[in-house]
Amino acid sequence: MLAALTALDEGRTPERPVLREAVRTLLAALTERAPGRSVEVRVPPYGAVQCVPGPRHTRGTPPNVVEMDPATWLAVATGRLGWMEAVTEGRVRVSGNRADLSAYLPI
Repeated sequence: MLAALTALDEGRTPERPVLREAVRTLLAALTERAPGRSVEVRVPPYGAVQCVPGPRHTRGTPPNVVEMDPATWLAVATGRLGWMEAVTEGRVRVSGNRADLSAYLPI
């Protein structure tokens, strides 16, 4: 994960496998910090997880979705970018009344 963060901090694009591993590691940490299945967090093309306590979603498109690109996810998950700032700037797309992850970030 450090290699991906260093590359992003230096304005470089991390190698694909390095970026993928960093995204997946932080998504796994989020599910540990916010266990549940009421919100789906998507970071295409590397991963998606369900987390946050509350009503469980089982079919179709989930009512509570958070989606962002890998670089934004790493920035938000590590505190390099604030949750509200990312949402306000449109870097994070949210839908549903449970889609606020600010209580769980940074990891």
